[in-house]
Amino acid sequence: MPATAKKPRWRLVMRRSLALPGLVLAAGVAAMVPPLPGAVDGQSVDGGLAEARPAEDAIVTPVSLDGLPEAVSRLLQQLPDENARRLRRHATLWQGWTPAMRAAFAERASEWDALPAAQRAARRETWQALQALPQAQREQVVGMAREFAHKPQVEQDALRQRFAGLEPGARRGWLLGPVLGADYPTLHPLLAQLPAGQHAPLMAVLQSMTAAQRVQLGVLVQRTPPQDRDALRLELIATPPERRQHWLWEQLDR
Repeated sequence: MPATAKKPRWRLVMRRSLALPGLVLAAGVAAMVPPLPGAVDGQSVDGGLAEARPAEDAIVTPVSLDGLPEAVSRLLQQLPDENARRLRRHATLWQGWTPAMRAAFAERASEWDALPAAQRAARRETWQALQALPQAQREQVVGMAREFAHKPQVEQDALRQRFAGLEPGARRGWLLGPVLGADYPTLHPLLAQLPAGQHAPLMAVLQSMTAAQRVQLGVLVQRTPPQDRDALRLELIATPPERRQHWLWEQLDR
């Protein structure tokens, strides 16, 4: 198919951007967005970036919340179970910290509160994007962030400048992670104005596809008129995994 001949060029440009997915998502890792979750002295507070994340249904032994502000203690009683478990994990970690670690955390919290609202929102979005990635990719991004942090300042600045030189849409595309971020230029029309109810199933489908299948899908998306992309997206989501490759071939042969 002639359209696939363009693949090496744009993909090479994106790959030459080196740590671009790490740059955009590492910003959330380094800044640790809202102080809970966060990090103190290099220790992960959320228990799940470089190390294995605790299971969402794991039993968390209740701890005393005397060390937390009264407002937080009251909030704990009103939260859904999942959020309450997360807060209890944070409380457990808090109680295990030394005074110096707590002071460092309080300083970071103050720095967070002092940021402009728009900057806090951007960092929060980055953090949420990181949490939405499959665990293997999340760990990959965290590794990229660590690698980036150890680069000389001159090299960091050069990478940041290269990333800033990308089009805004391409920069946002890396929020999808190191796998889908590379395919974002061709898949963007399929993701634009995505209904909330279709976001999770579409991301699951795209993550499960091979790189070659996503390239084929990108060609198909570019061929599809804007008014027909909603139907294409719904059909893609509804196609069973074992039928997906045949479905792509059928669509491309039309």
